[in-house]
Amino acid sequence: MGRPSRCDPGRARTAGPDILRVREPRGAGRRISHVVDDQIPRAIALHADLVSVMVGGNDLMSPKADPDALARQLEDGIRHLREAGASVLLANCFDPQFAFFLKPFRGRAAVFNADIWSIARANGASVLDVWGIREFQQTSMWAADRVHLSTLGHRLLAARAAHVLGIPYAEIAARSAPAPDAQGSQPDTLPFRTWMRVYAIPWAGRRLRGVSAGDGLSPKLPVPARVGAPQ
Repeated sequence: MGRPSRCDPGRARTAGPDILRVREPRGAGRRISHVVDDQIPRAIALHADLVSVMVGGNDLMSPKADPDALARQLEDGIRHLREAGASVLLANCFDPQFAFFLKPFRGRAAVFNADIWSIARANGASVLDVWGIREFQQTSMWAADRVHLSTLGHRLLAARAAHVLGIPYAEIAARSAPAPDAQGSQPDTLPFRTWMRVYAIPWAGRRLRGVSAGDGLSPKLPVPARVGAPQ
């Protein structure tokens, strides 16, 4: 729930003896209120046994954002998931020092992350420590907009999540750090003026209007989908 950008995907999984079904109820760029009021109730209705929650970045960039108040709001949703019997993988925020235009929000993100650990401890959730993954300071981890993860970044995030969940095959991937600036999307190769025109100025405009690039978009996986079956 939420999005793996800035401070992220939300998936409700139901595992049976034969298949793993995945449902991703989120739309891009959602806020904590959307997750708690809309997506978490849907996950509970689905009787999901595992729900990953990664959200907060859009909220923290609001001018009057209060990270402690946002965390209290999020905890209500996490508590409801746990009371419904779901296991929860709760991710904290990326360290925003990788991008100069996000550094002003680093203090808020740090406070919010401290709250995330407290929420997880109080409610028996697992934590994906995104802040602590230093590889995310590499430019190859980020797409050309310098805000969302590249393919390489998504793979690393997925490997670390699997590692936290104790998936054996992910152990090697979780320990294998990609080489600095490995092949992938290189944000610094995009001319600065082009980046400003194509990404930064529209992004700033949306922030001023209080809208998200994901507003109006449908969920990627609105219904359970078959992922794998026994051999």
